[in-house]
Order: sequence, then C-alpha cells, then structure tokens
Amino acid sequence: MVQTIMDSLTEILEIKLQKWQPDIATQVREKIREIIELADQDALDILRSRAIEQEVLDLLDES
Repeated sequence: MVQTIMDSLTEILEIKLQKWQPDIATQVREKIREIIELADQDALDILRSRAIEQEVLDLLDES
C-alpha cells in the first residue's frame, strides 16, 4: 500500500513539475530535497518549528 501511495505521489509530482513555470519547479525540487535531508537526520521537528515561528511573525506583522 505504501508503494502505491508513493507511486501516485511520484506520478502527480512529475505531471506538476512539467506544468509549472521552471522557477517554481526548481523551488519545489529544492524544498523536497530539504525535507528529505531533514527526515534523514530525524530533524523534521525543526522544520515545523520554523513554520510555526513564521506564522507568529506574520501575525505580529499584521497587527
């Protein structure tokens, strides 16, 4: 089942990468590389912390 999900995600990603503008596709590839590296280092919690921190900063900027 996991293989089927990954195959589906891979197929969707390949289609999207071809449709997106080259600079967007490049950014997506880089983000995916970063996520894989963080997962390999068991450090995805750092990524979540940064996202939450950014959300807080955005909220502060709005007020």
